[in-house]
Amino acid sequence: MSRNVEGQTPVSAPVQAAYSYCETVTGQQARNFAYGIRLLPAEKRHAMSALYAFARRVDDIGDGTLAPEAKQRRLEETRALLDRVRKGEVGEDDTDPVAVAVADAARRFPVPLGGLDELIDGVLMDVRGDTYETWDDLKIYCRCVAGAIGRISLGVFGFAPDAPGSEHAVEYADTLGLALQLTNILRDVREDAGNGRTYLPSDDLAKFGCSAGFHSAIPPAGSDFAGLVHFEVRRARALFAEGYRLLPLLDRRSGACVAAMAGIYRRLLDRIERDPEAVLRGRVSLPGHEKAYVAVRGLSGLDARNVSRQSVRRRG
Repeated sequence: MSRNVEGQTPVSAPVQAAYSYCETVTGQQARNFAYGIRLLPAEKRHAMSALYAFARRVDDIGDGTLAPEAKQRRLEETRALLDRVRKGEVGEDDTDPVAVAVADAARRFPVPLGGLDELIDGVLMDVRGDTYETWDDLKIYCRCVAGAIGRISLGVFGFAPDAPGSEHAVEYADTLGLALQLTNILRDVREDAGNGRTYLPSDDLAKFGCSAGFHSAIPPAGSDFAGLVHFEVRRARALFAEGYRLLPLLDRRSGACVAAMAGIYRRLLDRIERDPEAVLRGRVSLPGHEKAYVAVRGLSGLDARNVSRQSVRRRG
């Protein structure tokens, strides 16, 4: 048995190996996410890596090349594994390192594992090829695949229950997840179109003459593609503004983690707003030095202090 650097509950060698595997998956597959969680103390960082690795597995099934029926079968098998975790049936000697790590994280933190069921539900929507007529329809999907992750993460982060606004903490975490997912949808419109998926609401596409879809580096003929992007950017910004109200409720390092992850996506949104057609030419991303700046800004607590000042002005 070894004790982690915070002096928390000892971690056995098999569990430590499982967490190390999950951290490797996170570092390789989710660089934006990894930038944020590296700001956490070890125990929380391990838990977040475990939850990400499970979520990555679910996403990979949905994005893979299997037939829809096989994907549905694999997703239900993954749900059955989650149920074993929930029932305490996964031991340290289990052969699945992700299951071992998630089970340990769930013992250490009040993680609402039902959020991972919601993620599976959302990926099943992808497998079925669901499309969304209105923003209210799309919100259901976003809450499954991203809002639920925000709520799960809050179980690891914890929050100050006596702070002003704490009764809305879960709602803020959910809303921040929606903001991140809508930014992802904007960034990936061309890639998703190539995979036969359309996420933006059909009402919005029709309003801006984009119902033909996004299958080339050129917007649909006669469309107001820039108008569509700016419309969705404003929606995402409103979600970020609401979700950022979570920051003052978190401890310094958890707040830094959230501010770093959300800050990277807000800067992606800025880039998309400045050059809407960039999302049709390729994946918009931030250079490493800019991500590092966002992480340092999050660690400074500047975003949390700004939100606190705004909240005081609103209450005044």
